[in-house]
This record gives sequence, structure tokens and C-alpha cells, in this order.
Amino acid sequence: MIYLSLFPSFFSLLLSRSLCAQVGNYKRAVKRFDDGHRLCNDLMGCLQERAKIEKAYGDQLTAWSKRWRQLIEKGPQYGSVERAWLAVMTEAEKVSELHQDVKNNLLNEDVEKVKNWQKEAYHKQMIGGFKEAKEAEEGFKKAQKPWAKKLKEMEAAKKTYHMACKEERLAAAREANGKTEASVTPDQQKKLHEKVDKCKQDMQKAKEKYEKSLEELSKCTPQYTECMEQVFDQCQQHEVKRLTFLKEALLDIKRHLNLTENQSYVTIYRELERTIQAISTQEDLRWFSNNHGPGMPMNWPVFEEYNPDQAAAPPKKKKPDGAPPTPSTDHVAPPGDRSSVSSYDKNQAYSAEWSDDEQPTTYSGNENGGNRNSFEDDSSTGKGVRVRALYDYDGQEQDELTFKAGDEFTKTEDEDEQGWCRGRLDSGQEGLYPANYVEPI
Repeated sequence: MIYLSLFPSFFSLLLSRSLCAQVGNYKRAVKRFDDGHRLCNDLMGCLQERAKIEKAYGDQLTAWSKRWRQLIEKGPQYGSVERAWLAVMTEAEKVSELHQDVKNNLLNEDVEKVKNWQKEAYHKQMIGGFKEAKEAEEGFKKAQKPWAKKLKEMEAAKKTYHMACKEERLAAAREANGKTEASVTPDQQKKLHEKVDKCKQDMQKAKEKYEKSLEELSKCTPQYTECMEQVFDQCQQHEVKRLTFLKEALLDIKRHLNLTENQSYVTIYRELERTIQAISTQEDLRWFSNNHGPGMPMNWPVFEEYNPDQAAAPPKKKKPDGAPPTPSTDHVAPPGDRSSVSSYDKNQAYSAEWSDDEQPTTYSGNENGGNRNSFEDDSSTGKGVRVRALYDYDGQEQDELTFKAGDEFTKTEDEDEQGWCRGRLDSGQEGLYPANYVEPI
């Protein structure tokens, strides 16, 4: 609107070339009401899609944190480094919560805000369309009707004048031809001359009428332009409200998306850095020495009297054949991957005494030249044995397979001591599954 006040003559020129140049050329201005309503729907759809992305990212962070927290707690890391590593999982959980908040803000605040504004700004009619668009179209038609009538009269006068000019030219050409032809009698030449005079008179009258109609049209053009500008300004005012609202709505959306402005987000990484900075090498080494080294309590042998009342523990019952197994969730690592974190248990039994005479356990990280990652599962590339599923199974961990009864796939490694096999689906996915859930084909 500021530009309209600064350059009224320029705007009037543009308006005369657009709205006034052709009757009914205001349709684009009216259509903007329909476009504005549709753009509100598009914005809400855009925000809903972003909310799904935020939710999915938050869910993935939570699942990733849960899985690795279990692996770290069971893994060989200890002391302040373990606490710092677990703090990374805590960071993921808190960031996940913030992204869930972003999702909720987008859906519950931003989408609802756009929906409510759309409802207030655009009023649907029973017969279709919007009240605002109908009012604008009626305003343009009313402003254009008198000028359109004059324009129609002018166009008719122009057509009549042009036809008269054409007739005058034909009559003059016939008269000129009659003078050169010997077969044309004087009476005929006289009639041709009279025809030319009559055509000139008709042409003059048509010209005067055309000029008069054009003059009348020019006289009513300023008023017509003014009326059209008034209706157009009303459309502009509605568009100003829409654009202003969208600017405010997008600023709110930016505020919800920009987590760096959220104090909780800043606190998360401040606490993470504090936990990492608290890592103490000497403290961790001291803990390990006191629990698994020379400083650990020694269970020195002492004389024990025979106790006849001490009974042996009963043997574990075996599951009936054919029943679906319920293997331990602490997967035993398959052959070739004994160092997998998922198979490590901090509570596993160690010798009660610390001694240099014990044979060191082979570190599997050196089995392949010391270059393998102990946290990555080793995938077998052999052909294996084809098996068929007897029951449905939904993998509880990311390193487990999911299949339906009747599905066929390849067993790549044999059953371990806890009842798990490693296999590969036809899709290429590899993982663990309960041995008793399948049968060889």
C-alpha cells in the first residue's frame, strides 16, 4: 500500500493496461481468494509432513539410545568413561524429547493457528466458492458495467466506420475502371460517381459516430478506473492480512524448529560436556585395580569341614521337544565374533583370585590382524542351509530377524549354546533367530 501511495499515476497506468484493457480481466484478482485458501491447506500439509519427520527422528534416537545403552552397560567399558559414554545416550533421549515437542508444537499450535485463521478469513458459500471472492467479482462487474457498455458501442461504431471505408474504396475503384472501359455508358458512369459520393457521405457519418463514441468512452474512463481501483484496493487489503499473518505464522514455526534458541537444548550439551570433562584416567585405573587387579579382595583357601546337609542344586529342566524356544535376550556371539558387545556380560564369572599365572584370553580384535571392529557383527557370506519357519517371530533387537511361519531363508551358522542361530533372509538382511522356530528344507 505504501508503493500505491507513492506512485499513483504509475499504478493507474498498470491498472489501465491490465484490468481496463479487456472486460473481465479482473479474474486473476478474484482468483487470489481461492488461491489464498488453498495455500493455507498447503502450509498445513507441509507442517504435518515435517511433524512426521520430527517424530520419526525422535523415535529413532530413542531406539538407538536404548539399544546402545544396553550394549554399553554390558560391555567392558567402566568407570568415568562409561558414565560419559552413557551421557551420549542420555543426550539422545533428551534431544528426542525436544523433537517430540517440536512435533507437538507444529501440530497443536502452528497447524491449528493456520486452520483457525483460514476459517475466519474465508467464508464458504452454500453454492460453492467464497463470500469474499463473490463480493470482489460483483464489485468489479459493477464498476466495469457502464464502461463495458460504452466500449461495446465504440467497437460497433468502429466496425461500421471500417466497413464504410471499405465500401468507399470499392466504389472509387469501380468508377476508375468505368472511365477506362468503352463499354460503360455515360449514365452508368454517372451512377458510379453518385455511388462514390454516397459512400463518402456514409463513411464521414460513420467516422463522426465512431469519434463521438470514442470520446464518450474516454470521458467515463477516469471514473471507471477509479471504481476499479477501489475494488482492487479492497482485494489488496485482504491480501495484506494474509501475507502479514503468514509472516507471523512462519516466525512461530521458525521459533519451534530452531532448537538452538531453546534453553533446554543448550543445557543438554552443557551437561554432556561436563560429564565428558569429568573423565578421570587415574580414578578408572584405580577402580579396575581394586576390582580386577592386585587390589581386589582375595579369597584365600581355608580348611572347610564336610557338611552332609549341603545338597547339590537340582539340574535345570529341559524344554519339551517341538515347543518354540524362549532364548536368552543376551545373545551369545556366533563363531568368529566372540568379542561382540551384545554377548559381553559384566557379571560373568571371573577367577576369585588375581594371578599372573592365568593364561590370557585371546583378544578377538587381533584375530584378523587387529583391524576388525569389536562392535560390528560378522556376517557370513557362505551359502549355508535353507530352512523353513515353523512359527511367526518378531525380532526384539536390531540384530534379530523377523519372519512369518512358512517363510524360507538361509541358515548361515549353527545353533549356539543358548538356542540361537544366525541366518540371512532372501532380502539380504542377516541376524539371529531362535533355532527351534525353523526346520531344514
